[in-house]
Amino acid sequence: MPGPTIDLQVYPNEAALLEGLRAGEPDACTCMVKRFAPLIYTKALRMLGDADEAENILQQTFIKACDKFTSFEERSGLGTWLYRIATNEALMQLRRREYTDTIETLDEAIQPADLPQNLQAWPIDPAGAVLNDELRSQLEQALAALPESLRIVFRLRELDGLSTEEAAAALGLGESAVKVRLHRARLRLRELLADYMAGEGTNV
Repeated sequence: MPGPTIDLQVYPNEAALLEGLRAGEPDACTCMVKRFAPLIYTKALRMLGDADEAENILQQTFIKACDKFTSFEERSGLGTWLYRIATNEALMQLRRREYTDTIETLDEAIQPADLPQNLQAWPIDPAGAVLNDELRSQLEQALAALPESLRIVFRLRELDGLSTEEAAAALGLGESAVKVRLHRARLRLRELLADYMAGEGTNV
C-alpha cells in the first residue's frame, strides 16, 4: 500500500525546509528525504557498488540526520551535510567488508604489473576533464574493474575532492599509502581507458 503523499511545496526552498526541521515539524524530515534521497543513494551506490548496501546507507543517513539535526551548524548546505554523513556511513561499511585484496594487507610498492602497457598520449585527462555522459559511463566501467582499495582512494581524491590528508584520515591510512594507491589507480585507469581515449583523440 503506498505511503502518504507529501507536498514538497510546503517547503519551497532550503531555508523554509531548515526552518521546519528546526521547529520539529512532522513533514520536514519526510520532505528532506524526498528531496535529497536520489543524491544520497547515487553517492552510496558509486562508493559501494551494491544496491542493497546503498539502500541501507540511504536509510542510515536519514535516520542519523533526522535524529541529530541539532548538530547541523549550517556552515554548509543541507545537501553537503547529508553527503558527508552518507560518505562516513559508506566508509564504515567498506571497513566492515572482508576483501581478498584488503586495505590492511595490500603491498604498497608499485609493481611492474601496475604499469600500463598502452602509453599513447590522451587528448583529455579523465580525472580532470568535465565529464560528459559518455565519458562518465566509460570512467565508471573502468573504476568498477579496479580493486576496492584503489577505487575508493581514486573516488575520494579525484571525484569527491578530498585532500590526501582527508582521504588518509577517512580510510585510516598513512598519507604515503594514499598517494601510492592513487598513483596505482591512475595507471590502471589509463590502461583501461586507453582505447576509448585514443578514439576520442580522432574526434578532436
